[in-house]
Amino acid sequence: MNYVTYGGVTIGLCLLAHQLFTWWPGRKALTKDPARHAAELLPFLLSWSYGCLTTLGVGGLIGTASSAVLGISNWLGDAALVWGVGGNVGQLAARGTFLPLTGPGVTIVLVLTVCVVVSAKKSSRGGDIKRGAWCGITLGTSAGVAGFAAVPLAQAANWLGGTVYGAL
Repeated sequence: MNYVTYGGVTIGLCLLAHQLFTWWPGRKALTKDPARHAAELLPFLLSWSYGCLTTLGVGGLIGTASSAVLGISNWLGDAALVWGVGGNVGQLAARGTFLPLTGPGVTIVLVLTVCVVVSAKKSSRGGDIKRGAWCGITLGTSAGVAGFAAVPLAQAANWLGGTVYGAL
């Protein structure tokens, strides 16, 4: 499992800020139809959840791709911090412990991978889906609030996998 640095968290926060600022419809529009405008964030949030799950002990090609995205994000963010504002390289921003996915939980991640790939290709919201997954990968193992969201996501995937595969 790769650990996120301050640079990786910075990239994740930049992705999140980009999504929120491009989504923001304005106060008047949001008060007129809050449900419709909130629903526009759904593809990003669902793919963010998927990105978090891919960082929790998933191996194989999916885990390798997730680790590569996290490593590149760490490097890019660290370079931006050093060259942009004079920060330090490689400071860990990860949680100390992780809730790993069980065998049935990992199978759910595989099914979700198919759903995310197809959605990103076929949907008009493909950019939001890709950005959400990338943001989830970078923020999923952080020590902040976003990292704490990974625990219930892992529990839900483990439960769903155990329930689905237990019923079959």
